[in-house]
Order: sequence, then structure tokens, then C-alpha cells
Amino acid sequence: MQLYYPRSFLKLILAGFALAVIPLVLALIYNAFSINRLADHSRKTLYQAVQATQASRSLIEQVTAMERSVRQFVIVDEPSVLQGYALAHERFVDTSRRLRTYALEEAQRATLRVLIEAEDELFQRVTEATVLRNRAAEVVGEFAKLSQTARELDNQGNLLVEREADTVQRMAGETQRLIVWQMLALAPVAVFLVLGASLLIRRPISQIESAIQKLGEGEFGAKIRVRGPADLESLGRQLDWLRLRLLDLEEQKSRFLRHVSHELKTPLTALREGVELLADEVTGRMTHGQLEIAHILKQNTHRLQRLIEDLLNYHTAQFQTASLTPTHFRLKALVERVIQQHTLAMRAKNLSQSLAAADLEMEGDEKKIEAIIDNLLSNAIKYSPTGGTIRIQLRRRGGDVVIDVMDDGPGIPREDRVRVFEPFYQSTAEYSGPVKGTGLGLAIVREFALAHRGTAEVIDDGNPGAHLRIVLPSRQLEAAA
Repeated sequence: MQLYYPRSFLKLILAGFALAVIPLVLALIYNAFSINRLADHSRKTLYQAVQATQASRSLIEQVTAMERSVRQFVIVDEPSVLQGYALAHERFVDTSRRLRTYALEEAQRATLRVLIEAEDELFQRVTEATVLRNRAAEVVGEFAKLSQTARELDNQGNLLVEREADTVQRMAGETQRLIVWQMLALAPVAVFLVLGASLLIRRPISQIESAIQKLGEGEFGAKIRVRGPADLESLGRQLDWLRLRLLDLEEQKSRFLRHVSHELKTPLTALREGVELLADEVTGRMTHGQLEIAHILKQNTHRLQRLIEDLLNYHTAQFQTASLTPTHFRLKALVERVIQQHTLAMRAKNLSQSLAAADLEMEGDEKKIEAIIDNLLSNAIKYSPTGGTIRIQLRRRGGDVVIDVMDDGPGIPREDRVRVFEPFYQSTAEYSGPVKGTGLGLAIVREFALAHRGTAEVIDDGNPGAHLRIVLPSRQLEAAA
């Protein structure tokens, strides 16, 4: 699936941040809007309910004032007393008109209409003084009904306030539950978006890391592609250019080594043959000094040939690590064969060998493992003192085969143990032998051990001499799979 990426890595990070944050921000905005709407509704409804209650109580007071004025008129029979009644009536009309503008329930509106009509009819009767004088008791009794209606309106207002309060509380509970459900629903969404954004960001970074690791391990065959923002894709193209450049350099180095080795071997062969003829006195007898010089030349031609062969072997090892040919073989028999090949070198220094091994079977590239044993044994012979012992142990540890090679030489100094497997590095330890090494033997050992997904290390067991250990998987076919 082709994924869309922004033009730059910074925009990709900002887009990922936005994907993770926007749902939460929208939820907060919605919740704030819901709470504000709830608060506004509560304020309006409670305000109107309170205002309606206050207006209802004001009507009760005005009805009481009108009744008091009528009773005073009946007692004193003085028309001026009715001025207070007229004033209370005007206030009653204003209050009832204002009350009708509120959002009242239908029952309240019906009670209010009855109250207004009854008060208006009573006002008409009170304004006729003759009617008031002749039917005073009846008029006063009507005020009692009017007061009862006003109190009923007030009671309905109180019930409305309670209902509105219950409504607000119910809405608050619903809003709270809605917020909780939103958070529960948004939490996995936010996590999913965060993981998705992380994947978008991590994918090109992982591709770059993998490409750099392959370049560091010398794998130049696969083309480097980085899918992501334009700037990271550009970086991927630069890494692929670097891969091609390194591949070209490796090919040039290989070609150079082949040419140099070929050019060097031809005159070297002639030199060796000539020196050997001189040393064997084929051309005539030589003095003691001349023979000494001939032997020195012979040793140095052998050393030069060994340098060339080690250089070519290490170069071959580097390019053969990725191509193993696993076979099934007996490790002990392989080690005995290698020991047999070094019999003359060991006899020259009067060395003895001790092989402690079970008849182990394993799967691996037999030739490369033979090269590992050969280099380890050559290294031990070179550094062993005359009359020393070389100890070789083979054992199984879990699914691995452990190969230990120990000698009685000066050992590997602590400061050299980290670099002893590096190419061309030579330990500062003293050696006993006619030809100095090239520092490539242990480098080849490590290359072939890593090719088998194994390890090569120096062991500090407290004993004099060097102790080198190789750990290899016993079933290379499965390890490679």
C-alpha cells in the first residue's frame, strides 16, 4: 500500500502530532460547548423560574393590598380610601403583564388568565361605589377567592423551580456521562493514531538504519530505497550512491590485489628458485658467509610469499563470508587432519599437542572451519616456546560447538585483546619463530566465525599462554534459515 508522506521530515512529525492531538482538542471543544450550553440553559430557566415566582408573590401582595383598601372603604365609607386600591390594581396589571412574557407552563398560563379575568371583573365592581356599598360582603368574599388563585399560581411557580432544578441536574448527569464515554471512546482512537504516526515516522528511519548497517557490514548488493518524506528519500538516494561507490572501490581493490599478486608471484618464484639453488650449492661450493646470506634470502622469500598468500586469503575471506556451503561432518576428524598437516612445524620446536574431544558432529562450511582451526593452530605454534604443549578442546554447549585452543606462550597482553582480531594488527607479545606473521590469521578466523553466526574471543582463564575460543552453531543450516 502506497502511503502519502509530506515533503519534509519536520512536516511529517507535525502531521503525526496533529493526528494524535486533534481528536482530543475536538473532544475538549465539544465538551466545553456542552458545558457552556448546560450552564446557559440552567441560568436562563432558573432565572425565569425565580422571576416568575417573585412576580407570583408580588401578585399575592397586591391582591392583599387591594382587599385591605376595600375593607377600609366598607368601614369608613370614604371614596379617597380607594386610591390605594387603584394603585395596587395598576401594579397588579403591570406585574401580570410581565409575568405573561415568561416561559410558563400551560397550567400556569391558565391559572394566570383566570386570575387576571377575576381581578378585572372585581375591579369593575369595586369602581362602582353603589355596588360596593350594597354588596360589600360579597365583594370582600371575592377577594378571598382571588387570593387563593394567586397562591395557587405561586405554588405552581415553586413546583416549576423544583422541576427546572431537577432538569438541570439530569442534564448535568447526562453531560458528565457523555464526557466519560467520549474519553473512553477517544482513548483507543488516540492510541491508534499515535501508533500510526509513530509507524509513519519510524518506517523511513528504520530503512535508513538498515541501509547504514548493511553498508557497515559490507553488503553492497541490494539497492537502497527509502520511502518517506522527500528529504529522507533524497538521503536514501545519496546512501545508494555511496553503496555504488563503495562497491566500485571494492571491485577496484579486488582487481588490484589480483593483479599485484600475479605480478609479484612471477618474479618471486624466480627469486625462490634461484636462492634455493644457491643455498643447495648447485652452482658451486660457497663460503660460510655466502651460505649464511643465501639462507637469509631464502627465509625472506618464504616470508614474502606468506605475506602475499595471507593478504589474498583475507581478501577472499571477506567476500566469502556471505556464501557458505554447509555440509555434515565430524569435527574431531577435521581437527586431527589439521594437526597432521602441522606435524613438521611442531616437531621443529619439539611441541606436543593434547586433543580433548568427543566425536562431535556438526553442520557448517567444512573448508572455512578447517581454515579457522588451521589459523588458530598456526598462531599457537608460532607463539609457543620450544618444548611447550598446545591444548585443543572440543565440546558441545547447548546448541553450539565450542572450540578452545591454548598454548604455553607469553599470552596476549590485556591491551591487545580488543584489537587482536583486527586485520594487520600484531600483538606486542614476543614470538618464537623464523618468520614474523602478517596479522591476518586471526582476522580470517573472526570473519569465518561471523559467517557461521558464531563468535571469536580471547579468554582470560588466569593461566599463562593464550586461550582463544570459537563458538559456532552446531546446525548451521537451521541457523541460516
